[in-house]
Amino acid sequence: MVITRFPPSPTGYLHLGGARTALFNWLFARKEKGKFILRFEDTDLERSKKEYVDAIIEALKWLGLNWDEGPYFQTQRLERYLEVAERLVEEGKAYYCACPKELLDQKREERLKRGLKPRYDGTCRNLNLNKGKGRVVRIKVPEDLLEISFEDLLRGRITFTPDEVDDFIILRADGIPTYNFAVVIDDLDMKITHIIRGDDHISNTPKQLIIYQLLGVKPPQFAHIPMVLSPDGSRLSKRHGARSILEYREEGYLPQAVINYLARLGWGYGDQEFFTVEELIEKFDLRRINLAPACFDPNKFLALNAQWIRFLPEEEIFKHLWPFIEPLGARNHSEDYLLGVIKSLKPRVKTLKEMAENMTYFLTEDYEIYQEALVKHLTAELRPHLEELTKLLDNFPLEDEKEMETKIRAFAEERGVRLKDLAQALRVALTGKTVSPPLFEVMRLLGKDRVKARLNRVLKY
Repeated sequence: MVITRFPPSPTGYLHLGGARTALFNWLFARKEKGKFILRFEDTDLERSKKEYVDAIIEALKWLGLNWDEGPYFQTQRLERYLEVAERLVEEGKAYYCACPKELLDQKREERLKRGLKPRYDGTCRNLNLNKGKGRVVRIKVPEDLLEISFEDLLRGRITFTPDEVDDFIILRADGIPTYNFAVVIDDLDMKITHIIRGDDHISNTPKQLIIYQLLGVKPPQFAHIPMVLSPDGSRLSKRHGARSILEYREEGYLPQAVINYLARLGWGYGDQEFFTVEELIEKFDLRRINLAPACFDPNKFLALNAQWIRFLPEEEIFKHLWPFIEPLGARNHSEDYLLGVIKSLKPRVKTLKEMAENMTYFLTEDYEIYQEALVKHLTAELRPHLEELTKLLDNFPLEDEKEMETKIRAFAEERGVRLKDLAQALRVALTGKTVSPPLFEVMRLLGKDRVKARLNRVLKY
């Protein structure tokens, strides 16, 4: 069975690059009818925070990236890492090192001054030291190692020379495992078959392969995907200005649009741009991942979100829109009414936040009429016409938009006023704005009583 994992470090929020990695692992597992595991690499005790754990979980749930096992936490598995490290020492594949940090820093500086790559010189390699305070555990890299190589599912064979790896630390003096050690033990214990991760991890792979070799087990298959770049070409990461996925939710992006856009960041299926989750699962193929770094395009992202707003049924939009409109008085209206308003606004907005802002005059009578619009369109010349129209509204069929337009057009012609001027005055009176959905659609949605009340209120100005 295919088993993938997403192992975020809870030292920050989930950003686009991390979410895309999670998505690719999730899609591959779902395509192969396998498992997707969530695991937190939280051994950076100073920077890891529960608020980040909670936010990452919330973001994954919002995106619909459900996991089959977990979440697991490395800090709850410290005994397991200690057990494996001590076993490697007993087997002569690792050893305790007592070199103080000051001495190591000094040797590092000396090698750098000589133009050499920093590496441990093996001072404690053959001393057979016992466990003791302040001592770390180092892996004993095999001396007969000729090369370190693996077959990347995307990049083909990648080879490293042995001198690129020294006797690296796998367990710190405080009992906390290093990243490369913990991740190998986790992947083995969780029976991970495929590791899909950013290509910044390629440099970690040699150390991990050595650990697999010393443990006598076959490593999972690796697929290193390219990084996501910001519009200016710099790397997009949580340390370099990338925004939290939840920020996009707060701005009114739909999870379906986020998933769709993330999938298209470096992956494609012909010229198709718009994908449902079901289509992504059906068509996802690792071999279609482009090895060139993908560039985040906020304008394209926004346009795709607008497309999803137009595509989804009103009932689905309503669920995601509710947090935006509930504070504006949505509870005072029926769901049918709100669905009608959503249907009217869908083709005209790009985010749910924008939709909510344009719903204000549909939700409350306490809407603002912009002064500039009032002065320009609610003129003294139009006042008598608006007064007469308000009196006649009981005879006008607001529920029939075409008939309503015919009636008001005839009214304007009869009174010698331009329909354009009268319609814009009505629009400003009813919405407070000069731009809205079609006027007669707005009047139908508001209903006769609210239309009359608003016109009467405006006539008092």
